[in-house]
Amino acid sequence: MTKISKETRQKLKTRTLLAHAGRNPEEQFGFVNMPAYRGSTVIYPDAAAIRKGTMRFVYGTKGTPSTEALENAWSELSGAAGTVIAPSGLAAITLALMAAVKAGDHILVTDSAYRPTRNFCEGFLKPMGVETSYFDPYAGASVANLFRPNTTAIVLEAPGSQSFEMNDVPAIAQVAHEQQICVIMDNTWATPIFFPPHERGVDLAIEAGTKYLSGHSDILLGLVSATPQWLPKLRRVYDLFAMTPGPEDVFLALRGLRTMELRLREAERQGLEMARWLATRPEVKEVLHPALPSHPGHDIWRRDFSGSSGLFSIILHPAPDSAVDALLDALELFAMGYSWGGYESLIIPFDCKPYRTATQWNPGGPALRLQIGLEHIDDLKADLDRGFAALKNAMK
Repeated sequence: MTKISKETRQKLKTRTLLAHAGRNPEEQFGFVNMPAYRGSTVIYPDAAAIRKGTMRFVYGTKGTPSTEALENAWSELSGAAGTVIAPSGLAAITLALMAAVKAGDHILVTDSAYRPTRNFCEGFLKPMGVETSYFDPYAGASVANLFRPNTTAIVLEAPGSQSFEMNDVPAIAQVAHEQQICVIMDNTWATPIFFPPHERGVDLAIEAGTKYLSGHSDILLGLVSATPQWLPKLRRVYDLFAMTPGPEDVFLALRGLRTMELRLREAERQGLEMARWLATRPEVKEVLHPALPSHPGHDIWRRDFSGSSGLFSIILHPAPDSAVDALLDALELFAMGYSWGGYESLIIPFDCKPYRTATQWNPGGPALRLQIGLEHIDDLKADLDRGFAALKNAMK
């Protein structure tokens, strides 16, 4: 097979890039897919090799051909200097934070962040001497007013994984970089396909590969991609922790990579159709989807993003928990589960109020987060019709 030249690779569309990135059939006896390399021990050919340390791979925790293939592919997709792979999305978040902070530092975190991110800041970083402050997701460049002399990192998530506020990433990155503050972003919702994080000023970009990279709800994986400035710091922490994923998960992630854009664009199409339909329902007070013009962060989304995924939230008109439970229990296609990005549709109730500190969460009704999968949209609408009927009956 003829290798694709650098000049040609730079011109490839994303769909083509995903089909070829991280593949080396000429090193795999002609087989198209990279196999799952399992193992810890690497055998050296002679004493000179072990003394000089010139082997490409030295031990399982330092990487394998499988992990290298996924790292290279993700870096190419993200426009990053390099990538490390962790056993989960949360593990990726912790790696990024540990690469950017030390005892005595202060960090800023968007108030709409993934709750386990907050738990790590309060449960691990705080006892280690790192102080966390939370800020309004819509603060934009004014977040600079919260900077301190010891502020070293700012954590973004656009949109927030439940409440869907939009951070103005370029504006925040600009003021952060003026103070040499590391910009960390959880980019799982859009992926690099719809939001190129490093082009927008992000230093360390986090992805839960568990979601759209997998696409089948059968792996746990996290990735952190980095700029040239931050890659050595990230890699150092990664090597110290030896936080390596399992070979089967890496293999499945590489397989999922090939169809990721196709699945993501279908999720976008289905998600938007469902969001627009739900916006017409009398039971729904508000739809929280950044791609809808009614969303307060829509202008940011339209400027910085090239697409959306199948995850969004809705606010119902006021109803007791018993009625919301009746809605959820009546659903036959939508399952209840705390993940997304797979082929199946999911729904969960949520309430951000108990843990918000910089802003107030008062949506005016019960909140539900929906993951729109790959089932036929008419069947999903019929399922929600069934749930809304149960809600109505429970309200009598």
